[in-house]
Amino acid sequence: MRPRTVLATGLALLLLLGGCGDGTASGRWAAGPDPDPVASAPLPAEPAPSAGPRPTRSAPPRRLVRPLPTKLPAGLRRTTGVRTVALTFDDGPDPAWTPKILDRLRAARVTATFCVVGTQARRHPELVRRIVREGHQLCNHSWNHDLNLARRPAAEIRRDLLRTNAAIRAAVPGAKVPFYRQPGGRWTSEVVTVARQLGMRGLHWQVDPQDWGKPTAATIAKRVHVAARPGSVVLLHDGGGDRAATLAACPPLIADLKRRYGVARLR
Repeated sequence: MRPRTVLATGLALLLLLGGCGDGTASGRWAAGPDPDPVASAPLPAEPAPSAGPRPTRSAPPRRLVRPLPTKLPAGLRRTTGVRTVALTFDDGPDPAWTPKILDRLRAARVTATFCVVGTQARRHPELVRRIVREGHQLCNHSWNHDLNLARRPAAEIRRDLLRTNAAIRAAVPGAKVPFYRQPGGRWTSEVVTVARQLGMRGLHWQVDPQDWGKPTAATIAKRVHVAARPGSVVLLHDGGGDRAATLAACPPLIADLKRRYGVARLR
């Protein structure tokens, strides 16, 4: 082969392989074929512009929630402070079950504390009125039973609690609401503080027979009997589902507690 032909062939081969600015072969080619064929493929051509602007889709903002504490925060009430025990009923008022629970309490001549949900109070103001008329205590149980409410910003917690109190007082103007109970007992120091600023003390419990899990009436009564102590706050439910077992458990449960300790509403 003639020298000029060899030189031309070498130049052509160099141009085909390409080179970097330092005179060495390109890193991609020196390493062999690209392991990702998609990465080495040419980019697709830009689509032609449409007649109008493209709609943009943005993700909804994430609501801030704090982590739950590993233990209950300070400032919660868990006992009556005296020998008598207190019955508390959550998640109502419910038109199917609250009137029947109230009937049982009236028959037993005891009073209780009802932790009412704001949306339920708005739907059934006549039941809120009956609760107060028959001498029972009221407790704010949030607007719609938001389990994560206590983990939200303080301003959001405050709006929720104020809205619930407004629904209660729309039914009973001037009603006293001295307590707040966090749904699920998922307390944070922030919700305790906000409730206190609004004139409510955080209300927890000492005895939970887990009637929300729908055990039998006999099981509910037995669990309360075993766990109750002087001054216990007992957690029960008059709303949030079928409360037939709770209703059936009330007469023996109340009779047992009255005989052992006495029963009175929280003060």
